[in-house]
Amino acid sequence: MEPMDQAVQLIGAVLILTAFVLAQQRRMATDSVVYLVLNAVGAALLAVVAVLDGDLGFTLLEGTWTVVSTVGLVRCLKGRPVTGR
Repeated sequence: MEPMDQAVQLIGAVLILTAFVLAQQRRMATDSVVYLVLNAVGAALLAVVAVLDGDLGFTLLEGTWTVVSTVGLVRCLKGRPVTGR
């Protein structure tokens, strides 16, 4: 694995983990724009690396995570509820 791949993986993981930790500490709402952007960008970075590395399981996981987060972000930006509340 190339050093650049590792750097991209670390950045993606840190973005997702930052959102997760802040949400668990109740310092960030899971339907906030920031939370959804952190998840969408982080997952997209990891998905690209997974595709380039030919890792099908990781591509499925991160690709799905990217799509779900992006859909939630679009809904949030349009003023629609992100969750089923």
